[in-house]
Amino acid sequence: MKKILLILVVIISSCNLEKPTEFSNLALEEVVFDLNGSQKTFKSVLNQYKGKKIVIDVWASWCSDCLKGLPSVKNLQKEYPDVVFLFLSVDKSQTAWKNGIKRFQINGEHYNLPKGMNNGDFVDFIDLSWIPRYLVVDEKGGILLFNATRASDRAIVDALNKAI
Repeated sequence: MKKILLILVVIISSCNLEKPTEFSNLALEEVVFDLNGSQKTFKSVLNQYKGKKIVIDVWASWCSDCLKGLPSVKNLQKEYPDVVFLFLSVDKSQTAWKNGIKRFQINGEHYNLPKGMNNGDFVDFIDLSWIPRYLVVDEKGGILLFNATRASDRAIVDALNKAI
């Protein structure tokens, strides 16, 4: 019985339940592509929107759960017109990514993570194992919400309403 308890304590203590409040330097230096094919760092993208809250939607054109969540994202966009909606696609094909934006009429700021959802410093930092994935960033670039997998998650609204 003592061995089982010891094993449980080790397992529980080794799990990282901490939710980051800022992006790692490696994640910030991740290269993304804009719709024109220009390379930027994730940090430079975030810096463009300093002073505004940002909802980051990590998605892909082939992801059925991502597409099912779009009506909720569009509702959030209507409710929070001053918030920047930053869509980070993990599509490996830039053509599929761009076609998905057009086909599903996704309005917002669009960037592509060319290494996909299994490789790269940004996806490693957020421990991406499922998409869609939503994060909320405050006006200073800090992370208010680290992990939501549904656009209808009340935690997104709570983070958007939170004053810094």
